Amino acid sequence: MKALVAVKRVVDANVKVRIKPDHSGVDLTNVKMSINPFCEIAVEEAVRLKEKGIVSEIVIVAVGPKEAQEQLRSSMALGGDRSILVETNHDDLGALEVAKILKGIALEEKPDLILLGKQAIDDESNQVGQMLSALLGSGQATFASEITVNGDKVQVIREIDGGLQTIELTQPAVITADLRLNEPRYVKLPDIMKARKKPLDVKTPADYQVTVATKLKTIAVENPPERQAGIRVNSVDELVDKLKNEAKVI
Repeated sequence: MKALVAVKRVVDANVKVRIKPDHSGVDLTNVKMSINPFCEIAVEEAVRLKEKGIVSEIVIVAVGPKEAQEQLRSSMALGGDRSILVETNHDDLGALEVAKILKGIALEEKPDLILLGKQAIDDESNQVGQMLSALLGSGQATFASEITVNGDKVQVIREIDGGLQTIELTQPAVITADLRLNEPRYVKLPDIMKARKKPLDVKTPADYQVTVATKLKTIAVENPPERQAGIRVNSVDELVDKLKNEAKVI
């Protein structure tokens, strides 16, 4: 059984982002970059399935700049067997274009299981997994908190607004990882050294007949407004009055 895992290069979750002076985007100068946390969870899940003898090969994929090789090597240090970088420096690469590239890779690799993070912490779009499933015509399970493989069936417990939902998919299937699916392991130095020798192929979007152009355009990027200090009220009536007449939420 082959697993294909997509990862994204993003600003490290512990870094406070800076907005460019012209508000055209985020300033990435000398900023630490990492694997998107949800993507790292997807990699960890594939590795755990391999350790159980269910998955035989893990292929890691990234779409992004040349520097994304760093995140691919980190993913292989976690347990990936080989990786593919679809190199592009297009800043406004949309979710649909990424999904089309992943579709091309999936048609070549023919994986039984495709794992992704449910969303990236930079654009928070939460679209690629769903779009990829639609393009491939395969089953999908988003926001997975537990994955169980039984033969050619995959049972997924997913998080929904009302609680938990259990669904069953037929392979090949697309699954997006939620926060509670697992906790990624700490990478050891020997694994990092081994990852340097693992195969890493470099492709371009044109290799998958994808034109890197999106209809989405970033108009401006702004910092969120500073949170105002709260106030103390002396009675329930005063609270209701402020919620109704000042905050206008009721």
